[in-house]
Amino acid sequence: MLNVFSDDIAIDLGTVNTLVHVKGRGVVVDEPSVVAVRSRAGVREVLAVGSRALEILGRTPENVETIWPMRDGVIADFVATEEMLRRFIKTTKSRFGFRRPRILICVPAGATPVERRAVYETAVSAGSRKVYLIEEPVAAALGCELPIDGPAGSMVVDIGGGTTDVAVLSLGGVLQARSLRCAGNAMDEAIIRFIRREYGLLIGESNAERIKIEAGSALINDHDRHVEIHIRGRGMKNRRPKSLVLGPSDIAQALEGPVSDMADFFQRVLDDLPGEVFLDIRDKGIALTGGGACLSGLDVALERLVDVKFHIPQEPTRCVVRGSAQVLDELDYREHLLIRG
Repeated sequence: MLNVFSDDIAIDLGTVNTLVHVKGRGVVVDEPSVVAVRSRAGVREVLAVGSRALEILGRTPENVETIWPMRDGVIADFVATEEMLRRFIKTTKSRFGFRRPRILICVPAGATPVERRAVYETAVSAGSRKVYLIEEPVAAALGCELPIDGPAGSMVVDIGGGTTDVAVLSLGGVLQARSLRCAGNAMDEAIIRFIRREYGLLIGESNAERIKIEAGSALINDHDRHVEIHIRGRGMKNRRPKSLVLGPSDIAQALEGPVSDMADFFQRVLDDLPGEVFLDIRDKGIALTGGGACLSGLDVALERLVDVKFHIPQEPTRCVVRGSAQVLDELDYREHLLIRG
């Protein structure tokens, strides 16, 4: 009966975005993982989190800074992450949820025990009565409805902001779970380097992300992408404002490095699988989830490099949080999927 009066919460705590799912209400928070902090006499005060903090990014006075407290999917700033979680959790509270919630929170497959403990303790400090942890790609496999309970092997790839996570599952359990610290942020950095090297133009991370979203492609000849993007930045030689126009083929050249690194990583995972499981995955293909799955032509580019079919489920950015919510709903049945200790 007591569980009726609490709000069980599943959280996809990402480097770039945080999603919060409340039992019976769905996803109620989908906001950037950013915090605006003001420093006064050595004391830090959180002014805003999420979308409100993002609005003031790059427009702050000297004593106010905007912080991305997650790095590569793990906590880099404990205080800022705790306050961000606390405020997100507060927005989820219903008038009937007077008990502190149970929280299931995701971590990268490659997170160390110390990094996992940091996430656990931060969630406890943010106001939960019970915290569970699960690896992101395992949650993603459930969220995109892979048949993980059957005998055949299934493989999912979750490309977030800081990490690319892979899980291979069979008979309801995890055969492999690995993490590569090359994902959406690495793509942004590759775009920045490419534009600086090829055109002598300096741009920032937010501009690079906009370019990736609006004109990004993993295919140099992407026939589904007909768009030009106008870019403004600062010239390297004269430090004056400079403009140029790029298309998807230019961005595909910039992203060749990160896409190749991901493909090599997936190939190593496949090479380490038992022959029967590899054949299962070869027949069924690999599910591609996370924000990186939204890059035009990425599934085709990876298929060419890895020689295995990739498919993208509906709402790939919400697969992790959907799967986490499912585990929380079926905790007695899915408890073995949680991270121990």
